[in-house]
Amino acid sequence: MLRLRSLVLFLSITAGFASAQLVPKGNVYFGFAYNRAEIVTNDGTNLNGWDTQFEGKVVPFLGIVGDLGGTYGNSISEYNFLFGPRLSVQVSRLRPFGELLIGASHVNVANGAATNTSFANAAGGGLDYKVAGPVAVRGQLDWIHTRNFSNDQNDVRFTFGLVLDF
Repeated sequence: MLRLRSLVLFLSITAGFASAQLVPKGNVYFGFAYNRAEIVTNDGTNLNGWDTQFEGKVVPFLGIVGDLGGTYGNSISEYNFLFGPRLSVQVSRLRPFGELLIGASHVNVANGAATNTSFANAAGGGLDYKVAGPVAVRGQLDWIHTRNFSNDQNDVRFTFGLVLDF
């Protein structure tokens, strides 16, 4: 009886590991970012730059994301360092997702004349389209809330780029 229980336990654990191998373990993203930023309340400015994300899958539909980005404008730069959960579902070549992120935002105005770092949170989502093998393209839209220079900022960020599943 003990052998039978041990065999059942061993097969259950092995089957769990085998099924986990069928799901990508995560992905890496790098792309262009456009940020409509409100550095001073009600004074929006257009910033362009880059965004990179690293996602590690916890289970097939849930991942943990690290999002690093930098956008730049006329004598203004903004960097966001965010992380949090992402829910997604794979439907043929499409993978829609939604996420809630928290972290920090750093703003530099006039080449260091004024800088500020604040708490940031973001909510958004996007869509990956699998091109071939582990390569996909991503479009993403996020709302990012910060409080730089003691003012609330509500930024809208659009990113577009390449995804590599691993």
